[in-house]
Amino acid sequence: MKFPLTGISSVAIHTAGHDNADFSHLTPIYATSTFTFDSAQQGMERFAGSDKTKIYSRWGNPTFTVAEETIAALEAFGLYNDDGSRLQLKALLHASGQAAMATLFFSNLCAGDTILSHFSLYGGTHELMHKVLAETGIKTTIVDMRDLNKVKEALRNDPSIKLVHIETPANPTIKCVDIEEVALLAKQFNCIVSVDNTFATPYLQQPFRYKVDFVFHSTTKFLNGHGTAIGGVLIGKDIPLMRTKIWKWHALLGGNSNPFDAFLLTQGLKTLELRMERHCHNAMEVAGFLEQHPAIEKVNYNGLSSHPDYAVSAKQMRHPGALMSFEVKGGLEAGKRFIDKLQMCVRAVSLGTLDTLVSHPASMSHFGLKPEERLQYDITDGLIRMSVGIENLADILNDLDQALS
Repeated sequence: MKFPLTGISSVAIHTAGHDNADFSHLTPIYATSTFTFDSAQQGMERFAGSDKTKIYSRWGNPTFTVAEETIAALEAFGLYNDDGSRLQLKALLHASGQAAMATLFFSNLCAGDTILSHFSLYGGTHELMHKVLAETGIKTTIVDMRDLNKVKEALRNDPSIKLVHIETPANPTIKCVDIEEVALLAKQFNCIVSVDNTFATPYLQQPFRYKVDFVFHSTTKFLNGHGTAIGGVLIGKDIPLMRTKIWKWHALLGGNSNPFDAFLLTQGLKTLELRMERHCHNAMEVAGFLEQHPAIEKVNYNGLSSHPDYAVSAKQMRHPGALMSFEVKGGLEAGKRFIDKLQMCVRAVSLGTLDTLVSHPASMSHFGLKPEERLQYDITDGLIRMSVGIENLADILNDLDQALS
């Protein structure tokens, strides 16, 4: 365009997908495993070029490209390089968040290297680090990254640390890490920095503002927004590296997306700003309601001044977001009773969908852990995690109130 777009919704709708064959208004679903060549010369040019979208769908696909370009544009929106030019990013769409995370780690690390990360990571990330990567000789060190002295100490004492991985806000107590300060420390020790931005989305938080190297999303969550497809995306600012080494690992690991899921993701992205505004408005009201409720022991929501990371969240996020957790008085049985009494809110372990999703980690996602192991991550017996949806606020509050009574 001859003028820059000024808003997130415009970027989400108009970044890509307007040059379709046969003048389709929306990007078609290119449900094909391979693509044809008009000549040997054209085949040579495609294989030699950086655009792999019209060779073989494990390598790339036009439907993937629209989602990739849109997400990259959202993460780069309003950001500039040191020379004043607009920040350009490259995204690679994957079949799942786990596939994107595997590409991130395996393309940047080798045996003998160490990842520095923190407590309260997504369970799949934690297992990937401590079980899969550990067997390949890649170690993981966990510290409380909210304490910058501990981050600096770890970096100074262990030269094998090559990558610093941040998830903020983190699961399930919504702990927040200061991206800017941790990235500054990491760069002093020549470390790569990656950020899981799933909970926040680029609408609420843009980690590339703080000079990080990679941003990751489980697109299954808020980016899709409707719970209709699994997906993951890895975004990087070193575009030549993303098109060569990172893409090669992505292609060879076989974690490619599929055209139908990419199409659903693209449709979801178009309403990201509208959805997030409603999610966030509802969440702030719900958190305030729960904090005053006599049946609640504690609310973990980074939009409340009682949260220990309130200031960090306010510094780097447009809004605290839609995720929270809270402790029901009465422990395990009280938590289970609350879950069972819900009538509108949905019992499920995912997040970021239009409806309010509620889970009880002690009896669901973390049931296999001993109570003392759960407590290491502040997961008490009565802890409830909630992804606040976009339903009418009064209905969410009424359901929570009757389930707590």
